[in-house]
Amino acid sequence: MSTEEKTPVSVCPAAELGPGERRIIEHEGEPIAVFNCDGTLYAIEDRCSHDDGPLAEGEWNPAECTVECPRHGSLFDLRTGRPKTLPAFRPVRTFPVEIIDDTITLEV
Repeated sequence: MSTEEKTPVSVCPAAELGPGERRIIEHEGEPIAVFNCDGTLYAIEDRCSHDDGPLAEGEWNPAECTVECPRHGSLFDLRTGRPKTLPAFRPVRTFPVEIIDDTITLEV
């Protein structure tokens, strides 16, 4: 178990990321994608575990809470970061998301 302290990172006002929308931010050089899946927020590392491509630029399904890598088609579950299809087989990092004072905030 890690004792590393998490850092809160503001993404945007909650009103700016409605259902069916996504936002990509960068924190300390790491791209992170935040998705609003029909009202529930999820954040993942924006880097495919198969080839380091930009994962969040792919097609995504807010109802199923999945995103498809635009390079090779691996489908990832936004809730867990786990790939649902090959060629990816390793999960991507996920980040806890909260709304604090009407601002979407990640713990990284």
